[in-house]
Amino acid sequence: MAEKKSTRQAYGEMLCELGDNPKIVVLDADLASCTMSEIFGKKYPERFFNVGIAEANMITMAAGFASCGKISFCHSFAIFTAGRGYDQIRNSIAYPHLNVKIVGSHAGITVGEDGATHQCIEDLSLMRTIPGMVVISPCDANETREATRALVEYDGPCFMRTGRTAVDTVTNSISGYSFQLGKGALLQDGSDITIIATGMMVQESLKAVQLLQQEGIKARLIDMHTIKPIDRDIIVKAARETGAIVTAEEHNIIGGLGSAVCEVVSEECPVPVARV
Repeated sequence: MAEKKSTRQAYGEMLCELGDNPKIVVLDADLASCTMSEIFGKKYPERFFNVGIAEANMITMAAGFASCGKISFCHSFAIFTAGRGYDQIRNSIAYPHLNVKIVGSHAGITVGEDGATHQCIEDLSLMRTIPGMVVISPCDANETREATRALVEYDGPCFMRTGRTAVDTVTNSISGYSFQLGKGALLQDGSDITIIATGMMVQESLKAVQLLQQEGIKARLIDMHTIKPIDRDIIVKAARETGAIVTAEEHNIIGGLGSAVCEVVSEECPVPVARV
Protein backbone atom coordinates (compact mmCIF):
# COMPACT_ATOMS: atom_id res chain seq x y z
CA MET A 1 0.00 0.00 0.00
CA ALA A 2 1.47 3.38 -1.03
CA GLU A 3 1.92 5.97 1.68
CA LYS A 4 -0.86 8.56 1.59
CA LYS A 5 0.15 11.81 3.23
CA SER A 6 -0.14 15.52 2.56
CA THR A 7 2.97 17.36 1.46
CA ARG A 8 2.52 19.82 4.34
CA GLN A 9 2.65 16.95 6.85
CA ALA A 10 5.75 15.43 5.26
CA TYR A 11 7.36 18.87 5.20
CA GLY A 12 6.70 19.54 8.89
CA GLU A 13 8.12 16.18 9.90
CA MET A 14 11.24 16.62 7.78
CA LEU A 15 11.87 20.16 8.99
CA CYS A 16 11.79 18.85 12.55
CA GLU A 17 14.14 16.02 11.61
CA LEU A 18 16.61 18.56 10.25
CA GLY A 19 16.13 20.80 13.27
CA ASP A 20 19.31 19.65 15.00
CA ASN A 21 21.02 22.21 12.76
CA PRO A 22 21.31 25.17 15.18
CA LYS A 23 21.24 27.67 12.31
CA ILE A 24 17.61 26.89 11.49
CA VAL A 25 14.97 29.27 12.87
CA VAL A 26 11.27 28.89 12.12
CA LEU A 27 8.61 31.59 11.96
CA ASP A 28 4.86 31.18 11.50
CA ALA A 29 1.99 33.64 11.05
CA ASP A 30 -0.42 32.00 13.51
CA LEU A 31 -1.11 28.93 11.37
CA ALA A 32 1.45 26.49 12.78
CA SER A 33 -1.08 23.69 13.25
CA CYS A 34 -2.01 23.97 9.56
CA THR A 35 1.40 24.56 7.99
CA MET A 36 2.82 21.83 10.29
CA SER A 37 5.63 24.06 11.47
CA GLU A 38 4.32 23.30 14.97
CA ILE A 39 6.14 19.95 14.81
CA PHE A 40 9.43 21.84 14.79
CA GLY A 41 8.15 24.32 17.38
CA LYS A 42 7.32 21.62 19.93
CA LYS A 43 10.81 20.14 19.75
CA TYR A 44 12.77 23.38 19.39
CA PRO A 45 10.66 26.10 21.07
CA GLU A 46 13.68 28.37 21.55
CA ARG A 47 14.03 28.67 17.74
CA PHE A 48 10.33 28.90 16.90
CA PHE A 49 8.50 32.22 16.64
CA ASN A 50 4.75 32.69 16.17
CA VAL A 51 4.51 36.28 15.00
CA GLY A 52 0.71 36.34 14.81
CA ILE A 53 -1.31 37.38 11.79
CA ALA A 54 1.44 39.68 10.51
CA GLU A 55 2.88 38.07 7.41
CA ALA A 56 4.85 41.08 6.19
CA ASN A 57 6.46 41.50 9.60
CA MET A 58 7.30 37.79 9.65
CA ILE A 59 9.14 38.05 6.32
CA THR A 60 11.15 41.04 7.53
CA MET A 61 12.01 39.29 10.81
CA ALA A 62 13.21 36.28 8.84
CA ALA A 63 15.42 38.57 6.76
CA GLY A 64 16.91 39.92 9.97
CA PHE A 65 17.72 36.44 11.24
CA ALA A 66 19.26 35.51 7.88
CA SER A 67 21.43 38.61 7.87
CA CYS A 68 22.92 37.27 11.12
CA GLY A 69 23.77 33.89 9.62
CA LYS A 70 20.59 31.93 10.33
CA ILE A 71 18.58 29.77 7.92
CA SER A 72 15.10 31.25 8.22
CA PHE A 73 11.90 29.35 7.39
CA CYS A 74 8.65 31.35 7.06
CA HIS A 75 5.19 29.79 7.06
CA SER A 76 1.60 30.66 6.28
CA PHE A 77 -0.95 29.76 3.63
CA ALA A 78 0.41 30.33 0.13
CA ILE A 79 -2.14 33.08 -0.47
CA PHE A 80 -0.63 34.99 2.46
CA THR A 81 3.08 34.27 2.04
CA ALA A 82 3.20 34.95 -1.70
CA GLY A 83 0.45 37.58 -1.58
CA ARG A 84 0.59 39.66 1.59
CA GLY A 85 4.35 39.19 1.94
CA TYR A 86 5.29 39.87 -1.68
CA ASP A 87 6.81 43.33 -1.22
CA GLN A 88 8.92 42.18 1.73
CA ILE A 89 9.99 39.00 -0.09
CA ARG A 90 11.08 41.03 -3.10
CA ASN A 91 12.90 43.83 -1.31
CA SER A 92 14.03 42.40 2.03
CA ILE A 93 14.92 38.84 0.96
CA ALA A 94 15.49 38.50 -2.79
CA TYR A 95 17.19 41.86 -3.41
CA PRO A 96 19.96 41.21 -0.82
CA HIS A 97 19.85 37.46 -1.66
CA LEU A 98 19.31 36.34 1.93
CA ASN A 99 19.03 32.74 3.06
CA VAL A 100 15.28 32.68 3.71
CA LYS A 101 12.88 29.88 2.77
CA ILE A 102 9.22 30.81 2.30
CA VAL A 103 6.79 27.90 2.55
CA GLY A 104 3.24 28.42 1.30
CA SER A 105 0.83 25.79 2.56
CA HIS A 106 -2.73 25.05 1.34
CA ALA A 107 -1.82 25.99 -2.22
CA GLY A 108 -4.03 25.42 -5.25
CA ILE A 109 -7.77 24.78 -5.33
CA THR A 110 -7.79 21.61 -3.22
CA VAL A 111 -8.08 23.53 0.05
CA GLY A 112 -11.78 22.76 -0.31
CA GLU A 113 -13.90 24.34 2.39
CA ASP A 114 -11.36 27.12 2.99
CA GLY A 115 -12.98 28.76 -0.01
CA ALA A 116 -11.97 30.79 -3.04
CA THR A 117 -10.19 33.51 -1.05
CA HIS A 118 -7.70 30.89 0.17
CA GLN A 119 -7.33 28.99 -3.11
CA CYS A 120 -3.97 30.34 -4.23
CA ILE A 121 -3.43 29.85 -7.96
CA GLU A 122 -0.93 32.69 -8.39
CA ASP A 123 1.94 31.85 -6.03
CA LEU A 124 4.21 30.09 -8.53
CA SER A 125 3.76 32.95 -10.98
CA LEU A 126 4.46 35.64 -8.38
CA MET A 127 7.57 33.94 -7.05
CA ARG A 128 8.90 33.03 -10.51
CA THR A 129 9.13 36.67 -11.51
CA ILE A 130 11.38 37.61 -8.59
CA PRO A 131 15.06 37.59 -9.62
CA GLY A 132 17.15 35.05 -7.71
CA MET A 133 14.18 33.16 -6.27
CA VAL A 134 14.11 29.34 -6.42
CA VAL A 135 10.56 27.94 -6.78
CA ILE A 136 9.67 24.36 -5.79
CA SER A 137 6.39 22.41 -5.99
CA PRO A 138 6.80 18.82 -4.73
CA CYS A 139 4.26 16.17 -5.67
CA ASP A 140 4.26 13.78 -2.72
CA ALA A 141 5.63 13.04 0.75
CA ASN A 142 8.84 11.44 -0.46
CA GLU A 143 9.66 14.30 -2.82
CA THR A 144 8.76 16.87 -0.17
CA ARG A 145 11.24 15.36 2.28
CA GLU A 146 14.01 15.54 -0.31
CA ALA A 147 13.03 19.08 -1.29
CA THR A 148 13.11 20.21 2.34
CA ARG A 149 16.61 18.82 2.74
CA ALA A 150 17.62 20.67 -0.43
CA LEU A 151 16.19 23.92 0.96
CA VAL A 152 18.44 23.67 4.01
CA GLU A 153 21.50 22.91 1.89
CA TYR A 154 20.86 25.68 -0.66
CA ASP A 155 22.18 29.13 0.29
CA GLY A 156 19.67 31.69 -0.95
CA PRO A 157 15.98 32.62 -1.15
CA CYS A 158 13.48 29.85 -1.97
CA PHE A 159 9.73 29.43 -2.17
CA MET A 160 8.08 26.03 -1.76
CA ARG A 161 4.35 25.31 -1.97
CA THR A 162 2.70 22.50 -0.03
CA GLY A 163 -0.83 21.13 -0.15
CA ARG A 164 -3.56 20.45 2.35
CA THR A 165 -4.89 17.20 0.88
CA ALA A 166 -3.35 13.79 1.54
CA VAL A 167 -1.94 12.37 -1.70
CA ASP A 168 -0.46 9.05 -2.78
CA THR A 169 3.31 8.73 -2.54
CA VAL A 170 4.48 7.68 -5.99
CA THR A 171 8.09 8.79 -6.47
CA ASN A 172 9.56 6.23 -4.08
CA SER A 173 8.29 3.42 -6.32
CA ILE A 174 9.73 4.82 -9.56
CA SER A 175 12.89 3.04 -10.66
CA GLY A 176 15.82 5.42 -10.89
CA TYR A 177 14.02 8.34 -9.25
CA SER A 178 16.20 10.87 -7.49
CA PHE A 179 15.57 14.44 -6.40
CA GLN A 180 17.90 17.13 -7.65
CA LEU A 181 17.15 20.82 -7.32
CA GLY A 182 16.61 22.35 -10.76
CA LYS A 183 16.31 18.99 -12.54
CA GLY A 184 13.05 17.39 -13.69
CA ALA A 185 12.49 13.71 -12.95
CA LEU A 186 11.52 11.28 -15.71
CA LEU A 187 8.82 9.05 -14.22
CA GLN A 188 7.70 7.31 -17.42
CA ASP A 189 9.37 7.19 -20.80
CA GLY A 190 7.39 7.46 -24.02
CA SER A 191 7.74 8.53 -27.63
CA ASP A 192 4.32 9.87 -28.70
CA ILE A 193 3.71 12.82 -26.39
CA THR A 194 5.13 14.34 -23.19
CA ILE A 195 3.20 15.30 -20.09
CA ILE A 196 5.04 17.69 -17.78
CA ALA A 197 3.36 17.97 -14.39
CA THR A 198 4.02 19.50 -10.99
CA GLY A 199 2.57 19.06 -7.52
CA MET A 200 -0.37 16.72 -7.07
CA MET A 201 -1.02 16.82 -10.82
CA VAL A 202 1.83 14.33 -11.11
CA GLN A 203 -0.41 11.64 -9.60
CA GLU A 204 -3.25 12.60 -11.94
CA SER A 205 -0.87 12.52 -14.90
CA LEU A 206 0.24 9.00 -13.99
CA LYS A 207 -3.40 7.96 -14.34
CA ALA A 208 -3.55 9.71 -17.72
CA VAL A 209 -0.44 7.84 -18.88
CA GLN A 210 -2.10 4.53 -18.02
CA LEU A 211 -5.29 5.48 -19.88
CA LEU A 212 -3.29 6.51 -22.93
CA GLN A 213 -1.44 3.19 -22.88
CA GLN A 214 -4.79 1.44 -23.29
CA GLU A 215 -5.26 3.42 -26.50
CA GLY A 216 -1.81 2.53 -27.77
CA ILE A 217 -0.33 5.95 -27.03
CA LYS A 218 3.08 5.98 -25.35
CA ALA A 219 3.24 9.08 -23.15
CA ARG A 220 6.35 10.37 -21.46
CA LEU A 221 5.83 11.82 -17.97
CA ILE A 222 8.15 14.38 -16.41
CA ASP A 223 7.79 15.46 -12.78
CA MET A 224 8.87 19.12 -12.80
CA HIS A 225 9.20 19.73 -9.07
CA THR A 226 11.46 22.76 -9.58
CA ILE A 227 9.63 25.49 -11.47
CA LYS A 228 12.61 27.84 -11.24
CA PRO A 229 15.29 27.27 -12.32
CA ILE A 230 13.43 25.19 -14.89
CA ASP A 231 15.18 22.15 -16.36
CA ARG A 232 15.59 23.36 -19.94
CA ASP A 233 17.49 20.27 -21.10
CA ILE A 234 14.77 17.75 -20.21
CA ILE A 235 12.09 19.96 -21.82
CA VAL A 236 13.99 20.43 -25.09
CA LYS A 237 14.82 16.71 -25.27
CA ALA A 238 11.13 15.86 -24.79
CA ALA A 239 10.03 18.39 -27.41
CA ARG A 240 12.46 17.01 -29.99
CA GLU A 241 11.73 13.36 -29.31
CA THR A 242 7.94 13.39 -28.81
CA GLY A 243 6.85 16.47 -30.77
CA ALA A 244 4.06 17.62 -28.43
CA ILE A 245 3.72 18.59 -24.77
CA VAL A 246 0.91 18.86 -22.22
CA THR A 247 1.56 20.69 -18.96
CA ALA A 248 -0.52 20.05 -15.83
CA GLU A 249 -0.51 22.14 -12.66
CA GLU A 250 -2.80 23.10 -9.80
CA HIS A 251 -2.24 26.74 -10.66
CA ASN A 252 -3.25 29.38 -13.14
CA ILE A 253 -1.86 28.40 -16.56
CA ILE A 254 -0.62 32.01 -16.84
CA GLY A 255 2.79 32.45 -15.27
CA GLY A 256 3.21 29.00 -13.74
CA LEU A 257 4.62 25.72 -15.05
CA GLY A 258 2.82 25.99 -18.39
CA SER A 259 4.25 29.42 -19.09
CA ALA A 260 7.74 28.34 -18.02
CA VAL A 261 7.64 25.36 -20.38
CA CYS A 262 6.30 27.48 -23.27
CA GLU A 263 9.11 29.98 -22.80
CA VAL A 264 11.69 27.23 -23.18
CA VAL A 265 9.95 25.49 -26.08
CA SER A 266 9.38 28.68 -28.08
CA GLU A 267 13.05 29.62 -27.79
CA GLU A 268 14.61 26.19 -28.30
CA CYS A 269 12.30 23.78 -30.14
CA PRO A 270 8.79 25.00 -31.07
CA VAL A 271 6.17 22.23 -30.77
CA PRO A 272 2.47 22.27 -29.85
CA VAL A 273 1.90 22.80 -26.10
CA ALA A 274 -1.44 22.41 -24.29
CA ARG A 275 -1.61 23.88 -20.79
CA VAL A 276 -3.95 22.30 -18.23
